[in-house]
Amino acid sequence: MPLELQINGTTHQLDVEADTPLLWVIRDELGLTGTKYGCGLAQCGACTVLVQGNPVRACVTPVESVAGLPITTIEAIEQDDVGRKVVEAWVAHQVPQCGYCQSGQVMAATALLKQTPQPSEEDIAAAMTNLCRCGTYNAIAAAVRDVAKA
Repeated sequence: MPLELQINGTTHQLDVEADTPLLWVIRDELGLTGTKYGCGLAQCGACTVLVQGNPVRACVTPVESVAGLPITTIEAIEQDDVGRKVVEAWVAHQVPQCGYCQSGQVMAATALLKQTPQPSEEDIAAAMTNLCRCGTYNAIAAAVRDVAKA
C-alpha cells in the first residue's frame, strides 16, 4: 500500500516499507540530497527536517509516522520568511566551513525562531543541539541572534 508524503508542498505517493527511515525516502526516492546522513542514531542532527514545523531527525523517523504530515526539507526552507532570513544570516556570518551539518543547523534554527521569535541564550543553546565538527557554534548563535533582532 503506497504511503502519501507531503514534502515541500508536493504530495508524493510512494511504495516504500512503512519502517523505512524518512531520510532514505527523501534522498533515495525523491532525490532531495540536501538533507544529510550523519550518524544514523539521531545524535548529530545532519538529517534534521521540519515535520509540522518541528525539527525531526529523519534518520530514525519511520516514514509511516509522518505520512500525510507537512514536511519541509532544506531545499524549500527559503520559501518560508523565517527560513529565508536564517539562510541570509548564515551567509552574512559566514557560518559554514565544511558545510556538511549546515542544512540540519538551518532547519533547527528556523524551527526555533518560528516557535520562539525572541529566543534567550538558553533557548538557543537548548534548541541548537546539532553537532558541527568544524566548531561553528559561535557563528551559529550569532546568526540566530541576528535573525531574532530583525
